[in-house]
Amino acid sequence: MFRRLDQSLIVLLGLVSSLATAHTVITYPGWRGDNLVNNGTLENGEIPTGALGINYENGSYTFPFGMQWMYPCGGMPTSTNRTRWPVRGGAVSVQPGWFAGHKNAFFYINLGLGTEPLNYSLPMLPVFQIIGPSNEMYAGEFCLPQVPLPENVEVNVGDNATIQIIETAQHGAALYNCVDITFAEPEDVAEVTEENCHNSTDAGKEIDFSLVFATTSLESAAPALSIGMSVAMLPVIAAVMFGFLA
Repeated sequence: MFRRLDQSLIVLLGLVSSLATAHTVITYPGWRGDNLVNNGTLENGEIPTGALGINYENGSYTFPFGMQWMYPCGGMPTSTNRTRWPVRGGAVSVQPGWFAGHKNAFFYINLGLGTEPLNYSLPMLPVFQIIGPSNEMYAGEFCLPQVPLPENVEVNVGDNATIQIIETAQHGAALYNCVDITFAEPEDVAEVTEENCHNSTDAGKEIDFSLVFATTSLESAAPALSIGMSVAMLPVIAAVMFGFLA
């Protein structure tokens, strides 16, 4: 499986209605499915009194706040059509800004093991911050060319797992998206190209990375600062990598 929304389709979905509350799209290696869903509001656009994050009305589910607020995978069930992903780690690319209020956000990338993971508590990277071009909706994308497996986790070709991506927006809300994967040898995985995994540099789409660390002393800050600097260098690494691909 390799699902990637066409750029024009994403723009259309984002502009169709101010009700579009889904915020992230995993452009590589794919996602569980289209959870750009927001329904169950009143005709005037207001949320019904007493509405939950998910309601069951007239034989179908509604999501008056949007699907992506729902843990663990934005309201999407496990996919039966999985994406192959390298057994030693690989690329992840995300469009983070399909809603206003996401100029600053924290990102978490976690792994859940198995066909139907019981939890997603295995961090693949330290938390990192992005800084987008605007607090309005924007079409930028960032690429992490080599996301490793979590520490002390070993997998084999053919094992199933799920990559969970969480965006914590600047107002504190967490947005969830997932891609279900089967580990494979790199040569059996969809090729990473500048089209499906890149760091946006065009005006109005550029995304920067920022340090994230907590410390009670300058001495203890040193390791975290090193990690943060590594994350901040990811766009540079991606640029170098695609320079060799060109």
